[in-house]
Amino acid sequence: MTHMRIKLVIAAVALLSAVGYLAFAGARKGWVYYVDVDTFLGPEMKSTGEVMGVDYTFGPAVRKALIASGLDVAPGTPFLLSLSNQSKAEAVSLIRDLHEAGCRLYATEGTAGLIEGLGIPVEMVTKRLSEGHPNVVDVIRDGTVKAVINTIEGGRAAVQRDGFHIRRNATEMRIPCFTSIDTARAAIQALAHPDRYEVRPLLEYRDGTRP
Repeated sequence: MTHMRIKLVIAAVALLSAVGYLAFAGARKGWVYYVDVDTFLGPEMKSTGEVMGVDYTFGPAVRKALIASGLDVAPGTPFLLSLSNQSKAEAVSLIRDLHEAGCRLYATEGTAGLIEGLGIPVEMVTKRLSEGHPNVVDVIRDGTVKAVINTIEGGRAAVQRDGFHIRRNATEMRIPCFTSIDTARAAIQALAHPDRYEVRPLLEYRDGTRP
């Protein structure tokens, strides 16, 4: 467990103990209205344009935040994965969770090799747009995939340019695009109980009038 995740768990437990409910923020941006703009969020942008999910337990609160952020996925959703080298080890358990949730997997060259090594079926799709079809843009725009996980390595302009076409087309097709493993993992874990949450008045949470 990373230091950031430990801090998140401690904060969630403290909040639950103090007020009896949990609240999680999610980023919500109108990227589709910005032509040719990369949707990758830097630290400065992750705290702007937020939505919130509130519930009495961790899973439903996270699920509500994902729904409001436009990052909700259903069991069996076909995914396109294009992972940076530095995030591949961390993504292994997530890939297994996707497979167990019945999600068909598509992946770019290096990521497909990782998935095949895990003994999980995957269809390789090239990220090099000049090297034939179908490529990553094709499977996004024709509806073959319904969600994307694309992580990048900071400071490498070429890698960021490769991923730009993936992220931009996912945005234009209005499908979930995850650029961090932690956020993708939260969405995948929510697949285990896709309908396990209730919609209640905000005042009920504030006043502690839980039924």
